[in-house]
Amino acid sequence: MDCSLRSMCVMEFFFRKKKNLRTAVSLTLVFATLLMLQKLITVDTNFKDIKVDVKRKWCGPTCKSIKAIENSSNGNGLAPVGQPMPRKWDVDQIQCRENSTMKTQAWFRRLSPKFHEFVLHRHCRYYPMLLNHPEKCSGDVDVLVVVKSVIEEHDRREAVRQTWGKEQEIQGLKIKTLFLLGTPATGKDARNLQALVQYEDRAYGDILQWDFMDTFFNLTLKEVNFLRWFNIYCSGVPFIFKGDDDVFVHTKNLVELIGFRVEENRVENLIVGDTIFEAKPIRNRQSKYFIPKELYDKRYPPYLGGGGFLMSSLVASKLFAVSESVELYPIDDVFLGMCLLKLKIVPELHLAFRTFGIIKRKVTRLNREPCFFRSLIVVHKLVPQELLQMWRLVQNEDLNCARQVVI
Repeated sequence: MDCSLRSMCVMEFFFRKKKNLRTAVSLTLVFATLLMLQKLITVDTNFKDIKVDVKRKWCGPTCKSIKAIENSSNGNGLAPVGQPMPRKWDVDQIQCRENSTMKTQAWFRRLSPKFHEFVLHRHCRYYPMLLNHPEKCSGDVDVLVVVKSVIEEHDRREAVRQTWGKEQEIQGLKIKTLFLLGTPATGKDARNLQALVQYEDRAYGDILQWDFMDTFFNLTLKEVNFLRWFNIYCSGVPFIFKGDDDVFVHTKNLVELIGFRVEENRVENLIVGDTIFEAKPIRNRQSKYFIPKELYDKRYPPYLGGGGFLMSSLVASKLFAVSESVELYPIDDVFLGMCLLKLKIVPELHLAFRTFGIIKRKVTRLNREPCFFRSLIVVHKLVPQELLQMWRLVQNEDLNCARQVVI
């Protein structure tokens, strides 16, 4: 296929929205080509007119099974939740002490000291909420954008609000945004930071905050607490996009992907992003992702790079149900992979999600090429000023991507 218009080739690969036709070599082929072109135009026009009632199109009679998922096993590795879902967040105090029996275990004594606190409190899952917005999903919401952040990264949150996290309607889908926070880590000015984030939340009304310390190992607590929160307050929202506060997201392309999956009836087990297969735990003690053999000694199951991924609310409900029977793990992305493995769901790999940069693990100017960003869904990672600048470039209708190089 002739790919002289390179940016169109990239879009074809990711979204299959346009097709190039081979050059006609006879009048017969010309006539056939015109007929095919007319058919493609009709399909493209129909897609533009979809603007589907997402809840009606994707959910249908399966919606009634959500509560059953929460309360019973369906024989597919889905663990029952101990109690029916409460109508509101009912954890109002921390009732969790360290598991001191772990200290008597030989493997614990061999463990790197930085893992001790995690292991001693591994059984602690749900925490009181300091900031909550149960009203966020009231009304007609189609996509909930959920952004992991830490309390001191106000500039990142502000950049997200001004760009891809803006609450808006795209192609008939209403989008709402929330940021997930814990409390300041040890050594930080906790009182002033908390006052600032409370002021920020009064201004925007988009922060969920739990009373656990914001550390790398506690990112898994954000996962399980959010899944529980979602199933209490937002289970009727069809889709969730989860991302970090330092990524670029092309929201229009994300909405188009949702449209394709709805039309293909591929949403019940929809969870899609930058899937990582056959990964091994990192044994380098200097790495942020170091895991000792005492904690995990197998290959990881398939999991999604946490920079950004899309899932249906049916998957979120299943994840919440099964997560209560999966032991917490210090790397949140891998923990979700463990939950998916138990559900027998393989996360879908989609090349428009680039959670390691456009050109993976390489420093190159191509990682800042706006035509690439226009053709993708998620790119990691950008500082706030880069995000604002790239957003303006990608939204600029005068941006000419006709000579784009295929990745």
